[in-house]
Amino acid sequence: MTPRDKSRHEIVVRADTPPVQDRASALVQAFLSGRNALTIRAYRQDLADFASHVGAGDADDATRRLLVMPAGDANALVLGYRNVLVERGLRPATVNRRLAALRAMVKLARTLGLVSWSLEVENVKSDHGDMRGPGTAAIRKALAMLARRPGAKARRDTAILRVMHDLGLRRGEVVSLDVGHVDMSAGMIAVLGKGRTARATLTLPPETRDALVAWIEARGNEPGPLFTNFDRAGKGSRLTGTSLYRLVKGLGLGRPHGLRHAAITEALDLLGGDVRRVQRFSRHRDVRVLNAYDDNRQDLAGEVARIVAANLKPEG
Repeated sequence: MTPRDKSRHEIVVRADTPPVQDRASALVQAFLSGRNALTIRAYRQDLADFASHVGAGDADDATRRLLVMPAGDANALVLGYRNVLVERGLRPATVNRRLAALRAMVKLARTLGLVSWSLEVENVKSDHGDMRGPGTAAIRKALAMLARRPGAKARRDTAILRVMHDLGLRRGEVVSLDVGHVDMSAGMIAVLGKGRTARATLTLPPETRDALVAWIEARGNEPGPLFTNFDRAGKGSRLTGTSLYRLVKGLGLGRPHGLRHAAITEALDLLGGDVRRVQRFSRHRDVRVLNAYDDNRQDLAGEVARIVAANLKPEG
């Protein structure tokens, strides 16, 4: 190919192929497609937060700005964004999810030939902290308190605590449940797990099933969200994740995810640390996460510290 032919070819490519700026919207759409509704909502929030950080009008505009940058500038921008997220006091899991969203979108852009670089900004270190949750005694106390309360709301709250603890469900998994996802005759419930596109069918323990039966009797069998709101403004609508957070916190149990922590820790206790069996219960993809629960449960660091301290005895 002569220099002139090559130049002509480049002109044709530029004419036939929209620039990166014009393909950013399609990239964002492709990035979000094929995921479950909870993941899409989370990623939209992540991209909107990044857009706000860079002063862009929306996620499409922020994506355009990012993709037209040289590799070094793009990585510097995202590194600065990571530092701002940490300074804002966001939990490591939230910071890392937002970084993961940006890395995954740039990876797709590279696959599609929009950029030739990738984001190399690493996650912040995650301190698992106390993974034991509020503890069995606190959950028993909350259930006993609800049992003394009359009315449909107490039945709903009892059913929520039961499915969250007994099945180790996440907050998003609970609020996405519909009445049609519960099969009382079979004693099963269909749960849309984190990052999944298909629901997994879980067996209901008798106590959990009884709590759901009591709530559905009060709610009615009509189709729609399983757990509905009792607030005056949104009565009858689907319970939101924010409302669920307030509910659990109001019962003195901390944040909702603590109930999942409590269930997993209790399962490890009752099964003698059988990580493989508990992995089936928790539905974690990576068994190493369960190892962190098990280490925290046994306080292995504390045990070693006591041994080391005891060894430092005065001579003589």
